[in-house]
Amino acid sequence: MRALIITAGSRGDVAPYTGLGRRLQEAGHEVAVAAHGAFEGLIGGCGLGFRPVPGDPQGLIRDWARAGSREEVQALTRAYADGIADGVVRAVEGGVEVLLTAFGPAPLARAAGEALGIPVIGTYLVPSVPTGEFALPNARGEVGAGPEENLAVGRDVVRRAEGVFSGAEARLRAHFGLPAEAASAASDVRPVFHGFSPSVLPRPADWPSWVDASGYWWSARPEGWQPPAELVDFLRAGPPPVFIGFGSMAVGEGERLGELVAGAVQRAGVRAVVQAGWAGLSGLGDDVLPVGDVPHDWLFPRTAAVVHHAGAGTTAAALRAGVPAVPVPVMADQPFWAARLCELGVAPRSLPFRDLTAEALAAAITDALTEPSHRRRATELARAIAAEDGAAAVLAHLEGGSAG
Repeated sequence: MRALIITAGSRGDVAPYTGLGRRLQEAGHEVAVAAHGAFEGLIGGCGLGFRPVPGDPQGLIRDWARAGSREEVQALTRAYADGIADGVVRAVEGGVEVLLTAFGPAPLARAAGEALGIPVIGTYLVPSVPTGEFALPNARGEVGAGPEENLAVGRDVVRRAEGVFSGAEARLRAHFGLPAEAASAASDVRPVFHGFSPSVLPRPADWPSWVDASGYWWSARPEGWQPPAELVDFLRAGPPPVFIGFGSMAVGEGERLGELVAGAVQRAGVRAVVQAGWAGLSGLGDDVLPVGDVPHDWLFPRTAAVVHHAGAGTTAAALRAGVPAVPVPVMADQPFWAARLCELGVAPRSLPFRDLTAEALAAAITDALTEPSHRRRATELARAIAAEDGAAAVLAHLEGGSAG
């Protein structure tokens, strides 16, 4: 079967689909991933087909930060969504028999599937179906006030997410000759598989039967990848370091963050491997090794703890490694996962990025390393996650089995 996975956003919005895609490919399916051009090397390096989608998520985050008004932010977002719609049009022209979609572009995938008469499967990285058990990531208002309130704010999350793509979807429907009044929505996509572990976040009992939490889809390691010699030497030269990285967050704040991280590492008395990320961290000092992109499944088990922005993919990789975490959430779903890490007992506390100081980071690192319960709980969760097969339910559905 020719399958196309549609996603958009930063590396964390793309990398897990390389693992899902490779698993489907190994089962005999032909798989391509439609994503931004910056990830062509990542996707191709994992042996998957690539379909380009216009847009620069790093530039968008930078431009959002510089925007002088809400209207300017909305204009930037509309242009970004329109580019994704154009990419979807071109991506499906290559021939496809089934669409798998991330949550963000789900309305676009649903419209394309409707036009082509092919099935669309939701493959979401964060909980995206309203439930009374908790407020969805990105919720506003009375969060955690009760089941009715959780459902209400969850529905609001879905409405706002779909609103980002409403104009782009209208253009897409016009292109395909579909009736404008029959607008599709992410909630029309069925079945939905969530790529997170039920050991980390149990599947809500009030989700419909066509919604599953199937387990993580692990990022594939690029074929032929080898760790840099400098990194191997650093790891061998002393005790396991702390990993520090903020992923695609804090664009343009590299110098300030570099000084903050260097101060925290010195105060905590640890060694550190620091990922420059989109912030471009610099000025890190002694006992600190800066690195570029390194597969988390290789690096994290070799660390003492992981300081990260609590994006879904990095959160998953740290849990898989069985090491304590220090979450530093910035935006979007990150506060949700940061809070979950603390509830699970693998992190001492959450440090919102806006409040981050060298002193606070050093104290949190120290607590993560010295309180035995954090590592013990992380080890227990890693063992549970290792027993799960997140891609199996998706594969079974594609091949005519149970949707979970």
